[in-house]
Amino acid sequence: MLNPDSVGSTFGGTETIAVTQSEVDAFCAVIGETDTSIAPPTFTIRITLSQFEEILTRPEIGLDWTRLVHGDQKFQIFSPVRPGDELRCSATIESYRVAAGNEIVSVRSDLERDGAIVVSAWSTLVVRA
Repeated sequence: MLNPDSVGSTFGGTETIAVTQSEVDAFCAVIGETDTSIAPPTFTIRITLSQFEEILTRPEIGLDWTRLVHGDQKFQIFSPVRPGDELRCSATIESYRVAAGNEIVSVRSDLERDGAIVVSAWSTLVVRA
């Protein structure tokens, strides 16, 4: 069960993520996008989800990642993500509730480049009962 004291807390990822041209090319190929000069908006989910896992599986958070399913996603894009970008991710646990025995957690992640937010993403995560 999620530690309720973690709601409102922001956690920084431990690494800088380098966006490579080959990653953007591969993602674009899968979705049929031909312009590979910028990453498609949904490309960032691969970064935020891996960072969520690192952050939310910390023992002090108490979230059972093995029972987690993805419920919803939305993005706010301030600047395009491009190959060559070096991004840092932070995650804020914005809300938590229990419904029908399932834990529902809303997490906002901010991807920053050179100290400026380029993408904010909100995920609703459901930990099955």
